[in-house]
Formats: sequence, C-alpha cells, structure tokens
Amino acid sequence: MPSATPTRVLARIMHRWIAVGLMALLIPISLSGALLVWHDEIDALLHAGSYAVTGGNVALPPSTYLANATAALERGVRPVAIRFPAGPERPVTVAARGGPRAEGAAPRVVTVYLDPPSGRVLDVVDVRGSLVGIAHRLHENLTIPELSGRQIVGWAGVGMLILSLTGLWLWWPRTGAVRRGLRWRRSPEITANLHHLVGFWTSLPLALVSASGIYLAFPQTARNAMSSVAAMAPQGPRPGTQAARQAASTPDDVLAAALAAEPGTSAAALFWAAADPRDGAAPVWRIQLRRTAGAGSVTVLVDDRTRAVSRAPDPLAGDRAAQMIRWIHEGEAGGPVWRIVVFLCGLMPSVLGVTGMVVWLRGRRRRQLVARGSAVPQAAE
Repeated sequence: MPSATPTRVLARIMHRWIAVGLMALLIPISLSGALLVWHDEIDALLHAGSYAVTGGNVALPPSTYLANATAALERGVRPVAIRFPAGPERPVTVAARGGPRAEGAAPRVVTVYLDPPSGRVLDVVDVRGSLVGIAHRLHENLTIPELSGRQIVGWAGVGMLILSLTGLWLWWPRTGAVRRGLRWRRSPEITANLHHLVGFWTSLPLALVSASGIYLAFPQTARNAMSSVAAMAPQGPRPGTQAARQAASTPDDVLAAALAAEPGTSAAALFWAAADPRDGAAPVWRIQLRRTAGAGSVTVLVDDRTRAVSRAPDPLAGDRAAQMIRWIHEGEAGGPVWRIVVFLCGLMPSVLGVTGMVVWLRGRRRRQLVARGSAVPQAAE
C-alpha cells in the first residue's frame, strides 16, 4: 500500500484529536438538536392536556383569549403575541414574557394554551422549564449563556464542520475505485465499517448543518458578514419583545383593520403593539395572515394610533439568505425529507463518536502489540 501523504496524515491527526476533545460537547449538542426537529410533536406528546381542544373553530375575538390568558398568568407576566391554529387539533396559544424571578436569572417565557371554541385555558407552561425548552437552551448555549455558552456551541460547530470534511477526505480510498470505499467489509471490524459508511453518507449534510449552526451561533458577526455581500434591513425590536405599555387600539380593532385590508385571509398570529425606543414613532402591531385560497401568507403592520394598514416590506436578499440558513439548520428548508436528514445528522455524531473511539482504541492496542512483536502490522487503505 502507498504511504500516506503529509496532507492525509495532518487530516487524520486533526480528525482524531478534534473528535476526542469535543465529543463530550458534540454529543449533547447534536442529540438536543435532533430532538428539536420534532419539537411540536414532542410538546404535544408530553403536554397532552395542552392540546385537548374541543374543536378547531376560532369562535372568539382575540381580546377574549388574551383576557383569559392574562387571568391565568402570574403577576408581572404580560402577553406579547397570540397565535391561531392552522389545524383542527391545535389550540390557540398566547406567548407571554415577564421579568426574572431572581436577580441575574433569565426573563420568564410562558405559553398559555386555550381551547379555540370556548377560550378555556387548557394549560400554562413555563417554556424554559419544559423538556423542549431545556433542549433549546442546551442546543443554543449549553444552558450557560452567562459563561459564553453560545460561543462555545459555535466553536463546537466549527469542530464538527472540520470533522465532517476531514472524515470525507479520510474515507476516500487511497487505491482503487470510489465504489471500493462503499463496501461494507472494508475492514474486518463491524465498528470500523459502520464508522466508514455512516461517516460517508452523512458527511456533506452534517457539514451543511454545522455551517448553518456556526452562522446562528455568532449572530452579529454573521450579520456583518452577510450584509457585506447582500442587503439586509436595519435591526429593530423583535415583535412583542418591547410591547407598548399603553396601546391606543385593541387587538380586536387592529385585527379587523388587517382583515379588511387583506380580503381572502384569516388570522395566523398577532404581535402586540411594539415601539422602537430609538425613535418617537407610534407603536405598531404586526399581524400575520393566512391566505384562505392557496398557500402562502402575508404580514401587515397596523399603526396603533391611526389603525392605518400597510404591508410589511419584502425581506431583502440578505434577510432571505439568513432565513434560509435558519431553515436549513432547523430542518424546514426542504419539507419532510430534509427534516429527516437533519434529524439523522443530530443522531449520527453519537454513532460516529462511539465507533470512532472504539476504532482508535483498538488501533492503539494493535500498535502496542506490533511494537512488542506480538502482532503484524495491518495494511490500511
């Protein structure tokens, strides 16, 4: 067999020691990401009472749902958005935020689930304390945002990207056709064969998911880089995060104005009037509407004082690219097929980590036996 090139030796060293050094981080990050691909389904499974609706007909005005949700919330927690179900077995949900219970703690994020026909409160869930919420925090910042957890996850993603690309390089047979590398019995050991084949089939999707995760882990740096090549809209307050304390219009009024301006639509979500503290403009309600004929949606803005309705501007090229990167990472970019691929990309680092560790330890043991003369060297491809 030909001797390994210096580039291949370097790739092998990088692959081995990055894997050894980061496996303890990559496995929980990737497994929590796999869980989040199915976050709605898991949430419905764990909180069956939250989805015990009596029908899908949204029979009440938004103010009634909001009043019922507010009555079920703790003091200091305020509704910021309401979402209307798209299917017959889904509840109306009200998202609410409040100050932290203790100094230095994260703000409270609560979801209130309501029965669409009756407006009855089905459940009140502390998002951060739920399994899905814990998985989100683990995946995004290892639950330690105050200790640069988000940046640690980002650099772990850099390591995963390098592992994916160097793994593909090392998989490539040094002799023979490519189909030689696709054989199951490329090695006498099952773990090595599993590592080779799983690594090959997941290397490129895993590299893509890792690269998109890196982008999301460093949002400001990524935004600066994206805006240097494609136009992006200026950053403003996120809908609902800086809700106006005193709104001049009611949710019923602004929703009626939005539906009148966009005939042939139904309500999808309503975000409480928010004001940008950087200017003195009137608070603006943001409303997402579903088209009743055909697919698609439209977002409109309603002035809190005048109730004037305008369409939200179309996203610029950089904003569309950033949204696509998020969809790629979360599994929403290509329908159910890509969703399954992203789910498998979350599982496979655990398989590759365990099998790779076994292959490495077995190789070390073999080299020790060769050094003592108790075994003969094994040819490598």
